[in-house]
Amino acid sequence: MKISIGNDHAGPEYKKAIVEMLKTKGHEVTNYGTDSIDSVDYPDFAHAVANDITEAKADFGIIICGSGNGIAMAANKHAKVRAALCWMKEIAALARQHNNANIISIPARYTSIPQAVDMVDTFLNTEFEGGRHQTRVDKISC
Repeated sequence: MKISIGNDHAGPEYKKAIVEMLKTKGHEVTNYGTDSIDSVDYPDFAHAVANDITEAKADFGIIICGSGNGIAMAANKHAKVRAALCWMKEIAALARQHNNANIISIPARYTSIPQAVDMVDTFLNTEFEGGRHQTRVDKISC
């Protein structure tokens, strides 16, 4: 699977752990995130990951910032992107099952690194249920 990841200054250690897990599982990872804790602008990384989704260069995206909100808002400006803010693996599973989310947004300041790794693993291994959920997902895009 091809996965794009982007993070701001709140997420370098999260990204490192997530990328390590993804690579051990054989995924191809494109890294747009910073490796520094020096302040950067999260939209730059959100747009890079979202572009990979809209241009079919990645199957899924992972974005990380302090709250997970700002980076998700930026990513969701792109057509065909459904970035879901997740703070526990059950939310990550529902984001895939019911919303067919293609980007997971992680709030680094409100989750632990092991939680984040577990959420990403759950997100990537959960299928969209389709059916009645497809009609709802179709109504998301304008």
